[in-house]
Amino acid sequence: MNVADALRVATAQCATISDTPWLDAELLLAHALGLSRGDMLMRQHDLDVPADFAELVARRCTGEPVAYIIGTRDFWTISLAVTPAVLIPRPDSETLIEAAVEHFADRAPARVLDLGTGSGALLLAALAQWQDARGLGVDASPAALAVAQGNAERIGLAERAAFRMGNWAQGIEGPFDLILINPPYIAHSFMLTGDVLHEPDTALYAGEEGLDDYRRFIPDLPRLIAPGGVAAIEIGYDQRSSVSDLLQGAGLAVRARSDLAGHDRCLVVTHR
Repeated sequence: MNVADALRVATAQCATISDTPWLDAELLLAHALGLSRGDMLMRQHDLDVPADFAELVARRCTGEPVAYIIGTRDFWTISLAVTPAVLIPRPDSETLIEAAVEHFADRAPARVLDLGTGSGALLLAALAQWQDARGLGVDASPAALAVAQGNAERIGLAERAAFRMGNWAQGIEGPFDLILINPPYIAHSFMLTGDVLHEPDTALYAGEEGLDDYRRFIPDLPRLIAPGGVAAIEIGYDQRSSVSDLLQGAGLAVRARSDLAGHDRCLVVTHR
């Protein structure tokens, strides 16, 4: 079977589980070949289909996310290693970096804090964006911190990125020019489907209303946000009002930023 035929067959198989079956098939085949997706497509007429491609497709058909199968995910301008110990970085979360870029249009943040860093996606994206910035990533999971540290070393940012275990902002000394937070925000009663079923529960669920973790870190934000600084916080599509109320109750100014789908995705938080 040639590459084109293998992609057609794999696409049909992945269509039972995925909204992007053709992309999934291309990414899996490129991984099996040890090539970038672009190189694979350019050279497909000269390539043979590896024997282990069928196994990768079979794993995808069980619902396992492509990012976990191939072990990487692109985010902003960087490529990250991901494992089942961390949430898979998503384009929606790039909205936080976009908000930060807008806020610092005429200057650069010097100190960056990423609470609940996971794979290190937000912190490392920020440090790649501002090459003189230094940052700290905090997470409660040792396995997640190991992934984040490995990503920092792989990307060449280890000298500017530090990581530590912690419970949100407890024990963190500020202030920081930029704070990035993508907390768990799904209510326990909400029924999840698709790839997210394979991701760590601790990175997804946050109590009966999905607000438990916001309540934990918001009281610390006034002391952690530097004068002129900003916090960019991810929210669920229906949480703009509830999380804004918590932030305003802490004496902070809030505005919302939408993702590419038009959903409220990021709260941009500053001192009043």
